[in-house]
Amino acid sequence: MGSSTVIVVGAGQAGCQVASSLREEGFTGRIVLVGAEAHLPYQRPPLSKGHLTGKTSRDALWLRPESWFGEQGIEVRTSTRAKHLDTDGRRVLLQDGEALEYDDLVLATGARNRLLRLEGAGLEGVLSLRTLDEADEVKVRLEQAARVVVVGGGFIGMEVAATAVQLGKNATVVEVADQLMGRVLSSHTAAFLLQAHRARGLDVELTTTVSRIVGVAGRVAAVDTTDGRRLPADLVLVGVGASPNVELAEQAGLEVDNGIVVDELLRTSAPHVYAVGDCVCAPNPFAGGTRVRLESVQNATAQGRRLAATLTGRPEPFSSVPWFWSDQADIKLQIAGLTTGHTEVAVRGDVSSERFSVYCFSQGRLLGVESVNRPADHMAARRLLSGSTSLSPQDVRRDDFDIKRASTAGSTPAAP
Repeated sequence: MGSSTVIVVGAGQAGCQVASSLREEGFTGRIVLVGAEAHLPYQRPPLSKGHLTGKTSRDALWLRPESWFGEQGIEVRTSTRAKHLDTDGRRVLLQDGEALEYDDLVLATGARNRLLRLEGAGLEGVLSLRTLDEADEVKVRLEQAARVVVVGGGFIGMEVAATAVQLGKNATVVEVADQLMGRVLSSHTAAFLLQAHRARGLDVELTTTVSRIVGVAGRVAAVDTTDGRRLPADLVLVGVGASPNVELAEQAGLEVDNGIVVDELLRTSAPHVYAVGDCVCAPNPFAGGTRVRLESVQNATAQGRRLAATLTGRPEPFSSVPWFWSDQADIKLQIAGLTTGHTEVAVRGDVSSERFSVYCFSQGRLLGVESVNRPADHMAARRLLSGSTSLSPQDVRRDDFDIKRASTAGSTPAAP
């Protein structure tokens, strides 16, 4: 362990976690963290919320202070792209021509926002938000804008839209689906979010498709929809999903399918090459063992920790309970498990008071729990899902049901 070299391509949450966890596991060899951005590794979740409002300071964004990397002996190459991967020779060629040799390579290349491919998408004032630089630009333009249109009702879109309303802007969300956050939420929780956001002053247009973005003198002025409406806009935020960064893996001939394909130990199809984070499509026991690609801080950090243990001699299949969260104004949405494909729900709590949890089942099996402003339920749900549970919809509907008690009956604590 002391004389080997681990190269990590990608300096986001997953890549930084691999590097830090390797040191925590006692790895004393060389670690090089290669990042395309000019910044040190930082947190992404605050970018669409606290960073835009100014409640989160810039210093609070960094995952680790610069001095920490030096103290840990971790080489960080910022503003550096890996352009070629030679798996036979175990070398990574950087954009400046330098070749880094590795004993083990970790791909943590993340994902990038999908673009709108329609007229006007390149106008000034049409932005996306994923990186710190993009968030800085959105923040400046949001301060100047009076009318904001958000294209896409997913995590980022709803967080930015809710933030815009908090800042006193006239904001509209345009979503092509018939519910908000349709890829991750039950219709019950999505219906609540729709009502709650409209009550707070956000205009939400469902089943609505953008036909073009209209500009004046090169700057965005409005969004046209296919049903003939024109929505005035000083700022358009595009949040229509993300695509994994797999180009380096494809160039090296690695297996790719909705991300870099890995096994339960996070190994790619090439020896000594691993992958973690948003770029990865991995088998997941909470998806029935099928491969899924998850975009979340929890997945990135849990995979990073698990891989570091594997690289230092403690291989175990990755099996962490997936969980997600989204802060939308004063609404805290938390999801434990993967609820896609559920066929039945049971609701606990009071929807009218905006404190409730939706338990999602398929054929009587609990898939996950969506909690609104009930963080204790969320923590208990993670414990519940991490163990063996025979919880049924009928159990949840019982007057004396207590998720905390259920989660401690024969289950083990959920991973952080």
